Amino acid sequence: MAKSLRSKWKRKMRAEKRKKNAPKELARLQSILKTNSDVVMDEVREVVTVVAAEKILEKKDSDDGNKMDMDAKRNQKTLLDQHGQYPVWMNPRQRKKLKAKRVKGKNKSKAPKGLTW
Repeated sequence: MAKSLRSKWKRKMRAEKRKKNAPKELARLQSILKTNSDVVMDEVREVVTVVAAEKILEKKDSDDGNKMDMDAKRNQKTLLDQHGQYPVWMNPRQRKKLKAKRVKGKNKSKAPKGLTW
């Protein structure tokens, strides 16, 4: 449902805001972990690991070659898998349009209309 231009813009701006506020949040989390409060911080340190955003982005960029091979048997042109099924995310309108395109290409062997004598 969230496909409108407004929602795309909002998502983009939220992402930029997260990027801008990440250093502040990291500093705040680290300061909380350093202070001695009611919670035992040693237990929290065992559960939570604080990693800088740059390291995560570098790791994400280096893992681009590792793809899951779930859709390896899917035709890229027609989006059909080996059983003739479309992906679950595709809506019926798109399926109908692709099927019409496929069938249009197959029906070229019909006999011409008109008199046959």
